[in-house]
Amino acid sequence: MREVSELPIQDMPYKGFDTPIISMKENISSRWRELHGSNHWENLLEPLDPSLRREIVKYGEFSQAAYDSFDFDTYSKYCGSNYYRKDELFDELRLTRHGYKVTKYIYAMCDIVMPRWLETSLADSAWSKESNWMGYVAVSADDESERLGRRDIVVAWRGTIAPAEWIQNVKVQLTPLGEGNVKVEQGFLSVYSTKSNSSKYNKKSASQQVMKELKKLVSSYKEKGEEVSLTITGHSLGGALALLNAHEAATTFSNDVPVSAITFAGPRVGNIAFRDKLDKIGVKVLRVVNKPDMVPKVPGFGLMDAMIQNKPGRLIAQNLHLTYVHVGVEFQVNISKSPFVKHEFNLVGFHSLEVYLHLVDGYHSLKSKFRKDAKRDLALINKSTDMLIDEVRIPENWRQFSNKGLVYNEYGRWVEPTRVEDDLPSPPSDTSSDEDSDQDNQMN
Repeated sequence: MREVSELPIQDMPYKGFDTPIISMKENISSRWRELHGSNHWENLLEPLDPSLRREIVKYGEFSQAAYDSFDFDTYSKYCGSNYYRKDELFDELRLTRHGYKVTKYIYAMCDIVMPRWLETSLADSAWSKESNWMGYVAVSADDESERLGRRDIVVAWRGTIAPAEWIQNVKVQLTPLGEGNVKVEQGFLSVYSTKSNSSKYNKKSASQQVMKELKKLVSSYKEKGEEVSLTITGHSLGGALALLNAHEAATTFSNDVPVSAITFAGPRVGNIAFRDKLDKIGVKVLRVVNKPDMVPKVPGFGLMDAMIQNKPGRLIAQNLHLTYVHVGVEFQVNISKSPFVKHEFNLVGFHSLEVYLHLVDGYHSLKSKFRKDAKRDLALINKSTDMLIDEVRIPENWRQFSNKGLVYNEYGRWVEPTRVEDDLPSPPSDTSSDEDSDQDNQMN
């Protein structure tokens, strides 16, 4: 039997490189609640509903934007910040077609021993030594809101850059979240809730920053009589932060605002009580998982998911230390379905968000082959990986800045360009309120 990688490109199920990458948007105003999990995505995943596919890819692209705009060059004095201002982010990343605008940038830090993936610049003049840009808030514009049937507020969280470091640094210790038996992974909660008066960009925690913006936006649109939804997305560590954010948002807004989370390659975040709490407060979670990806299998161990399906198993699990369980509905894709990517073991490739989005775009059903009318640009897969087969003829790791960001200055030297004031991250102009402080204390 001929290997997939040996097929001539003209025989592969791909429409070609001279066709549009997107299809015409349809009005989903009558279906948006169903597409965002009101019925737990029943009868929408097998086969995959075309409208749901487009929504999943859209939110995945919002999460990917948090990677593509992140300066993680440790030699840059701006390492740990965003390359772009929030008003130009979607223009620079060619995402204006989605019809959203960014309203807020979010910064995070950590109060445990700083793992390598949270380190910032090596430069002594770094913009920040302890804070990192972790995501943003965006909201649908008027025309897009009309198509969607509501004003959609999005929070997109960035994950880690290197999955091997992510797995190495993840902690297994559970820590309480609020009252009761609800517990979550200590490191995730630390990134979400840590603040420091000595930090320029994290005098408020990521939790305080994002919730202040959400309260402002929800209040503003509700006062205008608009229907509002909150969709939180993230990849890898960002998927964990998305669940913590969804928990806090649903608790804050009660039943006034539907809250859903669409995550990619997300790990287990908390215990059984955390899962039950999310279900009780109405958070709808769709977890997209690539079958061979290792990150969704941690922390904890795989037998736990099977154990808790019956009452005796649940009682045993409650007394174990590693009582991590997944939440929500799993939508599993499999890299083996795609004829365009390499199938040999590749930890980075299996975990890549661009690979995930490629697999979602090509998914029809468990029994179907990769769909022939998939539109997403194949070149995006190799943006930061070497996952495409050679026949596609796209170079590996092709996305990079000209001359690695260095410019030729007036003195004839190659230097890192100085950013104008408007391009620098802006710390919050106001101090933490009593309400914010109380909120952050509840998170710890």
